Amino acid sequence: MNRPPFGKSLSRRNVLSSLAAIPAVALLAACSDSGEQAKAADVKPADPAAPAKPATPAAAQVPESQGNVDMAELLKPGALPDKQLGKDDAKVTIVEYASMTCPHCAHFAETTFPDLKTKYIDTGKARYILREFPFDPSAEAGFMLARCAKDNYFPMVDVLFRQQANWVGVSNTKDALLQISKLAGFTQESFEACLTDQKLLDDVRSVQKRGANEFKVDSTPTFFINGKTYKGAMSIEEMSAIIDPLL
Repeated sequence: MNRPPFGKSLSRRNVLSSLAAIPAVALLAACSDSGEQAKAADVKPADPAAPAKPATPAAAQVPESQGNVDMAELLKPGALPDKQLGKDDAKVTIVEYASMTCPHCAHFAETTFPDLKTKYIDTGKARYILREFPFDPSAEAGFMLARCAKDNYFPMVDVLFRQQANWVGVSNTKDALLQISKLAGFTQESFEACLTDQKLLDDVRSVQKRGANEFKVDSTPTFFINGKTYKGAMSIEEMSAIIDPLL
């Protein structure tokens, strides 16, 4: 597990220029390797004769928690307002710290989150909060663009995760991000204005530093579910095994 370079300071101009030459290996190494893929081995097949039938949540092993945090402290406002899906009074609160350049975070967003949203968030059983934990300038830029997308924060995050291979580690990350951003309604001017917003950059970094210093986040994705800590990308079966007893 790697920790982000908190001490490194980038000027607003360097945030843009540095996007063009970041080695892919550095971005991939920044992520936790503990949750590289949904642990299908932990889920027993429903029936050998019917392989298309999904396993039930009860078949999944309950992931082991890596610790506890004070939920009241965790939910205190930070430098940026939390981006949330779901009802405030839901019985289960899920806080995820993620990095936009982390392949494990993208894997979770593509394979687990849609089912999590349908099964628990949309039904009012859980609320989900995403917090920024960038390890590199590209991840900072991705989160800044998502914040600049205003009400389209989550759709922008979703697009950037799904398009991750097209902008992370490529020869010119800035141009790749610009093309994706234009599809989301950004212009050249609004794109550059967003990525030269020094206060927004400082606030994104503040969210990251708080996660590390106060809640011991040191890898992505890291989840806090009703005060318990879980590290690594989990399958929907594993998340169900955690959430269902809390309902």
